Amino acid sequence: MPPAPEILAHSTLYQDPAHYCAWPALVRAANGDLLLAFVRTEHHMYPDGAIVTMRSMDNGANWTQPVVAFDTPIDDRECGLTIMPDGRIVMHVWSTFWKAESFTSLPFDAYPPEIISAWVKQVNEPAYRAEAARHGGWVIVSSDHGHTWSAPVRGPDSVHGGITLRNGSLLVAAYRQDGGHVNIHTAPQPEGPWTVLALVKCPTPDTHHFGEPHVTQLPSGRILLMIRYTAKQYDDRRDDLHLWESYSDDNGRTWSEPFRTPLLGFPPHLLLLQDGRTLCTYGYRRAPFGERAALSRDGITWDVSREIILRDDNGNHDLGYPASIEVTPGVILSVYYQKPAFDPADIHKHKACIMATLWRAPAE
Repeated sequence: MPPAPEILAHSTLYQDPAHYCAWPALVRAANGDLLLAFVRTEHHMYPDGAIVTMRSMDNGANWTQPVVAFDTPIDDRECGLTIMPDGRIVMHVWSTFWKAESFTSLPFDAYPPEIISAWVKQVNEPAYRAEAARHGGWVIVSSDHGHTWSAPVRGPDSVHGGITLRNGSLLVAAYRQDGGHVNIHTAPQPEGPWTVLALVKCPTPDTHHFGEPHVTQLPSGRILLMIRYTAKQYDDRRDDLHLWESYSDDNGRTWSEPFRTPLLGFPPHLLLLQDGRTLCTYGYRRAPFGERAALSRDGITWDVSREIILRDDNGNHDLGYPASIEVTPGVILSVYYQKPAFDPADIHKHKACIMATLWRAPAE
């Protein structure tokens, strides 16, 4: 039997029946606050989402109400957070400029016809079409622990965020514009200039693509890269969608050949624990639907027989993107999104919300 974590609490951090909330990022600010960022929109593919933040000053016991951090006239739908050595927080945002054919080409049962018609009308409005140049990756910076943010500059996408190397430069793994592979980007400062350091190629580009990667660095200096593996004929409940991994021992300039891990789920979030183990958390979009985790002593070897089930009570596959932080030694806070109602037939009635699990990692 896999180890049973000690579940200390499940909680809902933010729920609003009018908004679809998803894809969280989580860091500890230099003042000790936990800063949570996520997307707040109307539906999964709505043309105009915003990035909001919430804050906890007591290790996740209580949270402020959401505050808008980044909102343009198009769909700001993805974010990551990176801490700089001087305490600045870097937010990476991906903004999507939708076109009408993005919605008209959806399967007939993806959304009700009246919703599709409204979206097509919205993206065809001259005011929306005039914002096409906003499409792509952006970077904003906070020097006051996430209370206020700088004007945006161009930068790479980054789910969950990246790392700062020992020389103070930033390193993030991106995928949005990399043709199904993962590009490693670096910059001396968040304002840039951003350059591509390396390309980690998907080994099966005809059938699958890489996406939504995350990185962490071990005390040895080795950088770990964990990657979502997605079928081009999309079906997120297939049994071949294991996480893939690569690593670099030269600050991201070169990478090992990517290899498949035994961890089935996506997308990944990596965290180095105080006891030296590496934690990977990920969503599980097969029945029983929920959130899972695995621990590794070397960051490379993962024992699937010791996979940790954080929860398996969700009604459908619309969930995941967990991000984790160690609030006290061995005690983990994992935040993620799920539907508040456990109805397998519920596609649009109940919208996703931001939830969390506080748990104690099992001993080795």
